[in-house]
Amino acid sequence: MVADVKPIRSEADYEAAMAEVETLWGAANGTPEGDRLDVLATLIDAYEAKHYPMDPPDPVEAIKCRMEQMGMTRKDLEGVIGTRTRIAEALNRKRGLSIGMIRRLHERLGISAEVLIRPSFDEAA
Repeated sequence: MVADVKPIRSEADYEAAMAEVETLWGAANGTPEGDRLDVLATLIDAYEAKHYPMDPPDPVEAIKCRMEQMGMTRKDLEGVIGTRTRIAEALNRKRGLSIGMIRRLHERLGISAEVLIRPSFDEAA
């Protein structure tokens, strides 16, 4: 079943693969359907990366998103970024992230260092 999978070369191929993924969604691992789903997902990912590239997120938005995911408040960042004033300055884009802040945010919140070293939208302007 997986053997007849072809590369995704066009938007029509992409749409067909997406439609098939919908029908296979939830297939158990190790089954022919699950294997086909894995292969299609990999092909779709490669096609999307090439045709719909996404810029990494803004570092401040990434921090706020991770805080929300983890149920954190600004107070929870005191051991990561510093004082309440420093946290407010960083999250309001009044102060850039230092290397130490980036390291701690990466280690404790699991945010990619590649994302954190980028300038925030306001800094880039």
